[in-house]
Amino acid sequence: MKIKVVNRGSQPLPAYATALSAGMDLRANIEEPIVLRPMERRLIPTGLYIALPPGFEAQVRPRSGLALKHGITVLNAPGTIDADYRGEVGVLLINLSQEPFTINNGERIAQMVIARHEQVEFESVEELDATERGAGGYGHTGVR
Repeated sequence: MKIKVVNRGSQPLPAYATALSAGMDLRANIEEPIVLRPMERRLIPTGLYIALPPGFEAQVRPRSGLALKHGITVLNAPGTIDADYRGEVGVLLINLSQEPFTINNGERIAQMVIARHEQVEFESVEELDATERGAGGYGHTGVR
């Protein structure tokens, strides 16, 4: 699949790191380093603008290495970029650690996964069909 992209930044276009990668790294496109203090959140620009085909979304997800090593994650994970959005792709990062973290220009800050989705129409009914689980919610199966 080909996706149209405008790159107004100074970073290379996102690309798959390996043949079986699901996500492509997004890079910070900033003029000077940004220090993200503990519990601080910031919208980090990428310089990228994309046009997705109907029925697709781009999901912005955390990078596991940043999360594990530094406590940096995507706050609204996964963030959704809709097919009709034409603004700059931004990454909403938060620092969940107790130490400041510096984001540098070109740093890989998130990953983007292109995914197919469906749109639905809700049908109002009086009751739902019964299942074995029923209304069992969080933790309903216990610890095994």
